[in-house]
Amino acid sequence: MKDRSPDQKLAVESLLGRSVSEVEIVSVQAFQPPTISVRRQEIVEALRQYFAELDAKRQPVSAEDADDIINEAIRSSRPGFRPRQ
Repeated sequence: MKDRSPDQKLAVESLLGRSVSEVEIVSVQAFQPPTISVRRQEIVEALRQYFAELDAKRQPVSAEDADDIINEAIRSSRPGFRPRQ
């Protein structure tokens, strides 16, 4: 940091929240936010439509029966699973 102006050093220290010694090297990187590809959006929409169609065809069940079904499915893949009470 010895080759930076006092204002630059102050700005870096403000961002880091601590003082910086003259022998330290500070690196700054900028990243573009991740974007969802068009293909990925198409897949997500197809899955939403698929599950909406499944939901439309299913028989109604009570909340207790739904919990039992979900717990049994989890138990089948995780034998030690115990639902919270």
